[in-house]
Amino acid sequence: MGTAPIFPGENVCGIIGYIGNEDAAEILLDGLKRLEYRGYDSAGIATIDGEHISIKRIKGNIALLEKVLEEKPIYGKIGLGHTRWATHGQPSEENAHPHRDCTGTIVIVHNGIIENYLLLKEKLKKRGHRFKSETDTEIIAHLIEEYYHSGVVHRSCDDLEKAVRRALKKIEGSYALGIMSSREPDKLIATRNGSPLIIGLKDGNYFIASDVPAILRHTKDIIYLEDGELAILARTGVRLYGQNGKLIRLERRIKRISWDVNMAEKEGYPHFMLKEIHEQPRAIEDTILGRISPDGADIHLEEMALNKNKLKKINRIIITACGTSWHAGLIGEYLIEEIARIPVEVENAAEFRYRNPIITDDTLAIAISQSGETADTLGAIREVHQKKGRVISICNVVGSSVVRESDAVIYTHAGPEIGVASTKAFTTQLTVLYILAVYFGKIKGTLNAEQAKKMIADLRRLPQKTEEMLKQEKEVIKIANKFYRHRNAIYLGRGKGYPVALEGALKLKEVSYIHAEGYPAAEMKHGPIALIDKNMPVIVLALKGSRYDKILANIEEVKARGGVVIALATMGDRKIKEKVDEVLYVPETSIPLSPILAVIPLQLLAYYIAVKRKCNPDQPRHLAKSVTVE
Repeated sequence: MGTAPIFPGENVCGIIGYIGNEDAAEILLDGLKRLEYRGYDSAGIATIDGEHISIKRIKGNIALLEKVLEEKPIYGKIGLGHTRWATHGQPSEENAHPHRDCTGTIVIVHNGIIENYLLLKEKLKKRGHRFKSETDTEIIAHLIEEYYHSGVVHRSCDDLEKAVRRALKKIEGSYALGIMSSREPDKLIATRNGSPLIIGLKDGNYFIASDVPAILRHTKDIIYLEDGELAILARTGVRLYGQNGKLIRLERRIKRISWDVNMAEKEGYPHFMLKEIHEQPRAIEDTILGRISPDGADIHLEEMALNKNKLKKINRIIITACGTSWHAGLIGEYLIEEIARIPVEVENAAEFRYRNPIITDDTLAIAISQSGETADTLGAIREVHQKKGRVISICNVVGSSVVRESDAVIYTHAGPEIGVASTKAFTTQLTVLYILAVYFGKIKGTLNAEQAKKMIADLRRLPQKTEEMLKQEKEVIKIANKFYRHRNAIYLGRGKGYPVALEGALKLKEVSYIHAEGYPAAEMKHGPIALIDKNMPVIVLALKGSRYDKILANIEEVKARGGVVIALATMGDRKIKEKVDEVLYVPETSIPLSPILAVIPLQLLAYYIAVKRKCNPDQPRHLAKSVTVE
């Protein structure tokens, strides 16, 4: 997904858990480092050695936690780790995870939000429980304690698993949980509801994590937990239970991750964001791979798993997404309507799910999410299904929640995207939308064989064109060095250039904290033109096309008011140099594919301005990679 702000009450964090034959602390610390991209303000780990629990928690970054562990190591071959972003309670050591119960024998880490935590907390206080934090998470540990230790609610409960199951029945909200107890030091419990959690398996070593990169160096064999499932990890193996309490055969659920561990590392780049910008030629190539017939005349989408005769009857498409994925959907609207002549509506997933949308038999929904765990997009999918509609998802993560709940999926094959600000996920989403537009055009008969072959040929040249675009990086750096001190910026575009302007502005504000807005260029005279002066750089998408003359007129409007213009122009366009202050050239390609190339210099511009302003582009403040709750 694209990024989105964390609202009060959300707990978007990183979880890592381990049980096996190795030193747990080292594995947990390494896993937390690989989850830093999710954003956090405190961190902690806990281990059990014999029946002794050791916990180290800090306010601040993982480097500080690592220093604490060097000075006072902790031991054990089972443990839990967590990175927290403050929601309930300020960043502090007391509010950092892991949390414990009154007896200090139950340890818990949690992602999500417990909606009825205040009510539960008051009840637990009346029963004598003492709370040490302001978090909603801590009440879960105390609730488990009620069933596990005291015997007041349910006597002689010496089974952590049973106590957890009973406690979960009292909880309302979303959660991914890792739980262990010094009374049962050979058992780690994992469960989820509405917040992602995975299990990793490797030769007697077992892991839980909120995201694949945390455990990728140890294993590629992954189980994605479904809502309501509960897993018991022991050194002898893993037991997985469904929502109905029945044992599930693991063999059917294990997924083999194709990512190379090096794909989740920086490979010499100073930041993941820059690495991922440069990975776009390869990512686009992988997205195209296997989807074009050998003769280059047809599109193959076997994974669609939807009958072509039913697709022929589709007369309306709804695209739903959030953030950067929503911008991709806006471009997809232009592509599908122009190429396949099917009416398309693009809906922000958070709004779509609450407005009682009209879904008919001839409607198809397309859900777009990088992570596959975006809560609002999942809610939109469920809304479509409730109204008996069908959903195709465009996603990067195999086996994710969006994928599992959709009728069909087209994977982007972008590989792991670690940087919070989405780059290669966006361009591969656009690649898939272009492929879908051609596919629908063939089905609907709006493209003849010759037209389709030409569009496919253009697509096959796209990775090479992307490489050419990246060669303009030095020019981008020069412009970044000139403009990084500015506090505001406007991005303008027409047609498909407008969503690209939105995405360019989003990237700049995300990573450099410069206020930036994207507008349709024709809207300038309806208000934003009042902002134009020498201190307001205006970035204009001025690629060759049917609206080129109109965009030149918009540039004239800005310059006439003393504005500074940076233009994105088609390679070879010398005319525009006379009209603007700076030019970034984009390799010439077909008009439908031009947004993919045009966004790359805007990604680079945002990155280099952020670096010049001494911002960390991989971990923008207040943002997280996946927004897994509302």
